[in-house]
Amino acid sequence: MRKPMVAGNWKMNGSSESVKELMAGIKDGMGSVNNAEVVVCPPAVYISRVAGSAADTAIKVGSQNICDEDKGAFTGEISGEMLKDTGCEYAIIGHSERRSLYGESDELVARRFAAARRNGIKPIFCIGETLEEREQGITNDVCARQIDAVIALEGVEALADGVIAYEPVWAIGTGKTATPEQAQEVHAFIRGKISALNADVANGLRILYGGSMNPGNAAELMGQPDIDGGLIGGASLKSEDFLAICTAAG
Repeated sequence: MRKPMVAGNWKMNGSSESVKELMAGIKDGMGSVNNAEVVVCPPAVYISRVAGSAADTAIKVGSQNICDEDKGAFTGEISGEMLKDTGCEYAIIGHSERRSLYGESDELVARRFAAARRNGIKPIFCIGETLEEREQGITNDVCARQIDAVIALEGVEALADGVIAYEPVWAIGTGKTATPEQAQEVHAFIRGKISALNADVANGLRILYGGSMNPGNAAELMGQPDIDGGLIGGASLKSEDFLAICTAAG
């Protein structure tokens, strides 16, 4: 039985005061969350603060990115060892904004995935298609290509060390959401593709949905057989909304 997971991606939002208030709200409501793993991914400058706030709770902490190198002259980057040292257990890898706005290739994302694993951090590996790619009918091809880059570098067994987040790019921050049936279709494809290589890895792998999930649609989306939770953007910035999704996941 795969344990549901809800991860909040705060993106480039927050201040010292708002982070304090958000964490207080999430902690106060954790009693309503049953059988779901809860992860929050703040901006890097707040990771230590959030990790301290989450200490002695069930809340896990993640980063929004990770360098593919472990140390050296890489100005502005943050290594896996540094993230681990500040309390991170997870790292978001290959988010569509990193791919589209900052030109991260499938190969670079795969190297980031590898860096997370070798530093004891669990990757939240994002994949998904743009609206143009969906309209061309190549959603599965895009997802397969992105997954294959990691498999080529690390092997299919490496996927067992993290989670996959399917995020249709056209549904991120737009208010549009894939229907439960559309999302399930892609999730089933992902699991089936991996199962063809290693059924045990596929059966144990958590596949999250990311794309304007909110308290109103969370239960129906996560009620699908291959949707194991959510990667939450905007709704993760309001503790009551985030907790409602976490509760639905459990």
